[in-house]
Amino acid sequence: MKATSPDPDGSEGGQVLNNAVDQAWRQLEPLSNVASIGASLNVETTAQRLADLVVPGLGDFANVNLAREICDGEEPPERTGGGNLALRRTALAPADRQWPAGYVLVGGDLPSVPNQAVIRNFQAGKGFTISGRSRFTAACGHNPDIVRAFVPLDGEDEELSLLCTPLVTERRPDALEHPGLLLGSVEVWRRTPFTDADLRLLQWLATYAAVSIDNARRYTREHRMALALQQSLLPQERGVMTAGETAGIYLPCGAGAAGGLGGDWFDVIPLSSARVALVVGDVVGHGVHAAAAMGRMRTAVRTLADLDLAPDELLTHLDDLVIQFAEGDAPGQKDASGSSCVYAVVDPITRRCAVASAGHPPPALVRPDGTAEYIPLVPGPLLGVGGLTFEVTEVDLQDGDVLALYSDGLIEHPWHDIDRGMATFREQLAAAHPTDGDLPGAASRLVSGISPDTLRDDVTLLLARVRGVPAEDTPSWEIPADPAAVASSRQSAVDQVSEWGLDELAFTTELVVSELVTNAIRYSGGGATLRLIRESDRLTCEVSDPSSTAPHIKRARDTDEGGRGLYITARLVTRWGVRYTPTGKSIWTEQRIHLSERH
Repeated sequence: MKATSPDPDGSEGGQVLNNAVDQAWRQLEPLSNVASIGASLNVETTAQRLADLVVPGLGDFANVNLAREICDGEEPPERTGGGNLALRRTALAPADRQWPAGYVLVGGDLPSVPNQAVIRNFQAGKGFTISGRSRFTAACGHNPDIVRAFVPLDGEDEELSLLCTPLVTERRPDALEHPGLLLGSVEVWRRTPFTDADLRLLQWLATYAAVSIDNARRYTREHRMALALQQSLLPQERGVMTAGETAGIYLPCGAGAAGGLGGDWFDVIPLSSARVALVVGDVVGHGVHAAAAMGRMRTAVRTLADLDLAPDELLTHLDDLVIQFAEGDAPGQKDASGSSCVYAVVDPITRRCAVASAGHPPPALVRPDGTAEYIPLVPGPLLGVGGLTFEVTEVDLQDGDVLALYSDGLIEHPWHDIDRGMATFREQLAAAHPTDGDLPGAASRLVSGISPDTLRDDVTLLLARVRGVPAEDTPSWEIPADPAAVASSRQSAVDQVSEWGLDELAFTTELVVSELVTNAIRYSGGGATLRLIRESDRLTCEVSDPSSTAPHIKRARDTDEGGRGLYITARLVTRWGVRYTPTGKSIWTEQRIHLSERH
């Protein structure tokens, strides 16, 4: 039919031209909005935007199918020949339509199709059109189940056409004749035949979309690798120890955040004499590099914590290490400079907490009466600055107190104002009642309603409910600077162990006390203090003296008359170490208490 100029009275020729103009504008719309396809780093979202873009511009219905490996961030294997394309339906348009029975919906796997020439051409990167239901039925081998899985309309509408083009990666540099790996397909359906111009337009859109989907796939893979690395390094979400119990939560930011997954982390580190260290850190940057830097920093903190350093000393050494990391990193590799960390040591015997911060928000303290307040820290510089000092703040604790350590992603979301966020978080802490009941449940309530897709940064929360050690489990004795006092101290320790019903540990305890007290009197130049600490699973023997000189193990020669005591002690106990204090040092040993040795 020949198109004519539109008549004022709406003649047939004018209507044909108007329809042609409308169709042209509908086809131009995908071109004008093509940039929206690559606006997300989520594979499913990218596929859905492609489907939405071609409806109604090119057809009435559309779907995007991707190789099953794509949604997991993996590269699809090369598939040549055979009708099993291993595709999964990832997007449908219109998204709110009721689809016929048997039609494969989002998340479903497409069935195998007959191995025909059109399929082999498709695997080679060529698009195609099929006009008429009968021709499509023939392409499906006249299998009604396959037809229902692919055709988005019920009935026997013969005027149904399919436009399909593959989504392929770029050509491999080592295989110039290969069109690239098959990522999936985009299908468009309508009741009128498609033209060659329609196919060229869809192929152009598919080329752009394939790049965006492949980018999203690579991001998904990196995101999952980084998340797996982080989660493998994080401690258990719930922990129970002498000093109390802990509950930690880590929420990674979603694909909407710039750069993706961040480098937040938390840790709970058992220390000597029933103490425990609580740590939360935030490594600058995002992605696998941030996760790797986080793992390196967490390892450094654990190593330094094993030296029983005070919080300010530990952060000073950590600051030096971050500077060394930056100097030793390869060009272009991101380092941890500018990261933050808060380190707190809880002593359940003295019921005190010592905490220091390297540019990190202060911990919150929730009392049993429901009041919540922030510990008044003097924040030190961010890690990697160097040359500056860190200050320690100490607070008294009560049984049932809860310490809350967190990352700035929690208090900056969703308010984007840190002062308002801290005020709101303090109110939420008080309302969550973490001092009694289920501590993991309280932690979950504090982050409920936060969607990872809306986060600009990771969210990390660590709650620790404090429990003091009863006085009857921590007896101590003052030892005068007299060698004759060794025997009495040894007997006092053995009597106490027997009173606790730990007779199997009496012999080892006697040897340990004899060695440590003798050395303290002989080399410290003053008296000493002997303390036993009974926990549910271990017995600690601790001797403190005013000397800052640490003992060291040496292997005595056969002709030596001494020098074997500390070596024998170290072989008899589970762990031992030295902790420096403002008044000298403490040498401690640990022995395991087995079930048979308990009351």
